[in-house]
Amino acid sequence: MKPSTPRGTRDFGPAEMQKRNYIFSVIKKNFELFGYQPLETPAMENSETLLGKYGEEGDKLIYRVIDSGNPLEDKVSPLTREMLEKIYGGINLVEPKKPDGKSNQEEYISWNYISGATGFTTAQLSSKTISNIVEKALRYDLTVPFARYVVMNQHNITFPFKRYQIQPVWRADKPQKGRYREFYQCDADIIGSDSLVNELDLISLIDISFSQLNIPVLLKFNNRKILTAIAEVVNEKEKIVDITVAIDKLDKIGTDGVVKELQGKGINQSAIEKLSPLFDFKGDNNDKVNTLKKFVGENETGKKGIEEIEYLLKNAKASHVKIELDITLARGLNYYTGTIFEVKANAGTFTPSILGGGRYDDLTGIFGLPNMSGVGISFGIDRIYDVMEELNLYPESVSKVSSTKLLFAHFDESNRDHCMQLASELRKNLVSCEVYPDVTKKVAKQFDYANKKSIPFVCVVGSNEMEKKRYNLKNMVSGTQEELSLDEIINKLK
Repeated sequence: MKPSTPRGTRDFGPAEMQKRNYIFSVIKKNFELFGYQPLETPAMENSETLLGKYGEEGDKLIYRVIDSGNPLEDKVSPLTREMLEKIYGGINLVEPKKPDGKSNQEEYISWNYISGATGFTTAQLSSKTISNIVEKALRYDLTVPFARYVVMNQHNITFPFKRYQIQPVWRADKPQKGRYREFYQCDADIIGSDSLVNELDLISLIDISFSQLNIPVLLKFNNRKILTAIAEVVNEKEKIVDITVAIDKLDKIGTDGVVKELQGKGINQSAIEKLSPLFDFKGDNNDKVNTLKKFVGENETGKKGIEEIEYLLKNAKASHVKIELDITLARGLNYYTGTIFEVKANAGTFTPSILGGGRYDDLTGIFGLPNMSGVGISFGIDRIYDVMEELNLYPESVSKVSSTKLLFAHFDESNRDHCMQLASELRKNLVSCEVYPDVTKKVAKQFDYANKKSIPFVCVVGSNEMEKKRYNLKNMVSGTQEELSLDEIINKLK
């Protein structure tokens, strides 16, 4: 069998990891610069922790996990188990039609196996029923697990609580460029404060981080209160989620696509016509705010949203950070209630969203701790990596594969043993080094090893060097050589 990775996942070799670690280090340094503390949560959460927090579409993408030794596994055939795994992957399972040929015969048989093995009728066998069978799931993001952690540890936390978290998440999405089933998120959240100063803090953090990574970006923001007000103004309050999800897709499917989606969700033509001015939302930030003021009128929710927008625009300008108000920005997650952020790369052919986030006023309330407001952002490391690859933005030093500064080369076993002693002294002085492990008289082979790993210095140790305790140090970049003592080598490379 030819080995492969699951679709939507990928390996990262040493060269790639050097680049990824560079991104991690820049963002982590800035998290700590702004006072955020590290946190980690388990890869798995109880299903009830995650389900219902991301909207209907998000729930479909949650990976479900079967406990090892689950009695259900003993009751089903391998074919049935394969079908169940599709459900656990988040695919909505619909009862297949009776086979009209070989195309769906296996699927139909599997469905009936599942129905019989679980004791559910086909009408009952839905993703909701499956969630009762499978009690655990892989985390979909880092924010909901963070809220769960806050509730469980509320008596040991000093509020406002600022945390950062750098861990992988999993989504049963359709793999494509920039969209993976396993990917890293780097989150920063502050919870226990409703001050808009926190949003300004995050805007500055975003600006500094992307500036240091040299990525030209467009930082957009909106406010969910505005979207709620829009739904109220067009008399479709119960359709707020459908409206925001559709508007969020405007740059992907265009006006016609959004109108079609709104119609498909049962939103009446009168409401769609009232919404239409927002499909062509142009001008500078002041023009957009004035348009919104006219649209929301005396709607209290809308007026509050505009007040928050104007505060951020005024203070971001004072900090010389450029942000753009975008009414089409909705962010699909149900828990956002105020400011929402999105950052896109502003150069190259690959310009996905590389950061998202926003304000959530009561996310912890679903776990029993009400009125705990928070705001956070999430850097999409895998997409940032892809953007920086395309634009060739990594510093030259980061592109080097090896973290080794010096290689000890030798001619025989006694030379190698002496090199091991020298290496020990270098490492005590925090100079990274390694000893070529095999005994060979072919020094050229050892030099070739150093070149392929981009090791900048090679120290050749033979009998004469051992006797004099002076060693030839070659700079592999310039080609120059020096005869130095061990202390001199340490001082030069330290």
